[in-house]
Amino acid sequence: MNFSIECEQEVDGRWIAEVPQLPGVLCYGKTANDARSKAEVLALRAMAERLEQSESPPVEISISIPLAV
Repeated sequence: MNFSIECEQEVDGRWIAEVPQLPGVLCYGKTANDARSKAEVLALRAMAERLEQSESPPVEISISIPLAV
């Protein structure tokens, strides 16, 4: 299963990043990299929680993070 992190800047200057494939994985940061890093950490925690609770079977994962321009 592949996950992607989408990131955009809010009108107030904050950055928001989310992993669309994992509902609830959404993080704010001061910079795009900060938001993406937080979203990646939260995605890994969410997946670990699901595995621990037997809510999903183990699967091969890959996280791709687009380079900031």
